[in-house]
Amino acid sequence: MDAAPLVRTEMPSPSFIMSQEGYQIATYSWGDRDAEPVLCVHGFASSCRDNWVETGWVRDLTRAGYRVIGVDQRGHGASDKPRDKRAYSMGAFVSDLLTVLDTYLIDDVRYVGYSLGARVGWQFAVDAPEHVSRAVLGGIPDGRPLARLQIEQARAYAEEGIPVEDPVTRNYVTLAERVPTNDLLALVALAEGMRLGDADPDPDRPPGQPILFATGSEDAILERSKKLAACAPRGTFQEIPDRHHFNTPGSRVFRQSALGFLPGGDGDADAAGPR
Repeated sequence: MDAAPLVRTEMPSPSFIMSQEGYQIATYSWGDRDAEPVLCVHGFASSCRDNWVETGWVRDLTRAGYRVIGVDQRGHGASDKPRDKRAYSMGAFVSDLLTVLDTYLIDDVRYVGYSLGARVGWQFAVDAPEHVSRAVLGGIPDGRPLARLQIEQARAYAEEGIPVEDPVTRNYVTLAERVPTNDLLALVALAEGMRLGDADPDPDRPPGQPILFATGSEDAILERSKKLAACAPRGTFQEIPDRHHFNTPGSRVFRQSALGFLPGGDGDADAAGPR
């Protein structure tokens, strides 16, 4: 159970880095600057605060001795929110993270991502393996991310207030409206942009690092997430009991599983844990 109240972590003012196209990307840092860094990347329609601060992740990671670097992905939180679908390619999301590491003078990180952040993390680990020692990928989307969202219905709601009929799209709109800083039209552009190019996780080209995959037992993508996990040569899978896609980040079981996995201890060269 997760009934115990959380001790809230202070949310610092964002430090902004500049993307290659000139967008401002908000970043946050907690913990000892010399500690082992963990990069936390949130999901669609969420933010660093929503996914990682309010749910206790930053608190628990810093208590475990890590330095936490948080990011508001483009289109979210305090970051710029372009309404051009071309701004939201997978390559752009990965490029933003590389710029974050370069700005913070960090060579490699342990990575924690959820949903869209997990999908980006898969690609980050594949395309820049020297920068990711191991990763926790929660609720990793199956197939083309956000493919079930009915773009035209979401846009009509955002622009004209026309009620959304499709239940999946309605769930995403409700999720987006939970976060006061969200721009629904930017998120619609993101969902549309992710359908351009090669946005699917490629099961024939999985990340080779140790990866913990975790998905809620009530999540519709559970079985497909398991199949993606089975493709990773050093992947393990954790089913998070009694959780669906939108409330898994708040699970204590999820946090504890990640904290047990991140230090290593399985014979890998990176198994030393926090310094």
